[in-house]
Amino acid sequence: MQFGGAVGDQAGGVGDLVGGGGEGRAWISEAAAPDVSLTDAWGRNLYSRQVTRAVRGVEENNGGARMRRVLALGASLSIAIVAAGCGSTDATSTPTTTGGASSTPTSTPTTGPVKAAWIYVGPHDDHGWSQAHDDGRVAVEQALGTKVQTTYKENIAEPAVGPVIDQLIADGNKIIFATSFGYQPAMVAAAAAHPDVKFEMATGYETAANLSAFYGAGEDAIYLSGMAAGAATKNGVIGYIAPFPIPEVIRHVNAFALGAQKTHPGAKIKVIWTKSWFDLAGEAKAAQSLHDAGADVIGQNVDSSAAGQVAEKAGVPWVGYDSDQSQFAPTQYLTGAIYHWGPYETKEVQAVIDGTWKSGNYYGNIGDGFTDLAPFGPSVSQATKDAIAAEMARLKTTPEAEFTGPLKDQSGAEKVPAGTTLGMDTLGKIDWFVQGIEGSPKG
Repeated sequence: MQFGGAVGDQAGGVGDLVGGGGEGRAWISEAAAPDVSLTDAWGRNLYSRQVTRAVRGVEENNGGARMRRVLALGASLSIAIVAAGCGSTDATSTPTTTGGASSTPTSTPTTGPVKAAWIYVGPHDDHGWSQAHDDGRVAVEQALGTKVQTTYKENIAEPAVGPVIDQLIADGNKIIFATSFGYQPAMVAAAAAHPDVKFEMATGYETAANLSAFYGAGEDAIYLSGMAAGAATKNGVIGYIAPFPIPEVIRHVNAFALGAQKTHPGAKIKVIWTKSWFDLAGEAKAAQSLHDAGADVIGQNVDSSAAGQVAEKAGVPWVGYDSDQSQFAPTQYLTGAIYHWGPYETKEVQAVIDGTWKSGNYYGNIGDGFTDLAPFGPSVSQATKDAIAAEMARLKTTPEAEFTGPLKDQSGAEKVPAGTTLGMDTLGKIDWFVQGIEGSPKG
């Protein structure tokens, strides 16, 4: 098998992407995989979430969005992703504030509860990326109580987000958090058209008077999780499931590889691209393919727990991503990089309430608590925990320290000389893999 290609090149079947054109995180797929049963946190088979409900969500949230053929798996298990839709909640608790921003205040104090909205590319309860963001929304509610009224839209495909933003504005939301990179063009356009609304773009880079960008050094926590993977491998071959070949993901794959090589010098990382942020079938297929090709540890930069369930069944150690996913692989889970979105988002909503909101570009890290590691699984040794703790202490004071040279690319050419550390000016546009990774950074 050739690694670095898309799972779609290796799998049969059908599935559909909500929306048309471009790449997106929101998948509705119906697929099959031999001898694999994928369940949610409550032990329910995910196929019980009806396709008809998912299709209805397309009509409700995406207008006339067309359906696009996507990845699928094999022949004995069918999977349907949870419905598209929205939820709205109120909460009462004592406000708190953390985080920071920059630029000049662009709002005045509000009266009555501020309406705040979140847009998710996957289900709000995916136990991954979107759930981590929804945890942030809940944290805002708990902190600000009756000062805020929140709502969310889930399973919104990146190309279909424009009308969703328009509806949220029409509904009176004064601050909107968009949580997938492909939402950025629509957010930029909406910010220009609605100067009285504040827009917050997670993983973005565009800013304006009423548009902020925010993210964090996930690569640092991913590097630490790679150390756990390196310590767990016996044959030095680790599989890694990646979504899209964009700089964010390429630096994450590199960080994981560097972490694995820190605890297992010479480790090889085999990469499979799924061309999806959230695709249960594709991720399960990728995990099985990597294991069949000799990987005795699996890691990921995708959103679901599907790979972990395959790993648990196969007895293969697994590194998750986005949230604590240990419940899906209780004996094989090692750890995973996680994000704490709540403190930043609470600060931003409080600023809208106070009339002090400022445009900015925030990039958090382990040092300020924005990124972190999930708890370790039962098989992680104390020696490995100690080694990771030492590196975490270094990263708290020196973010991106894992990218200190000498570093070589896949061909063996030196890309970073000794003593030089790559900064985000370079990491933000990186397009090459470090030595030891098998697969193409072009996808």
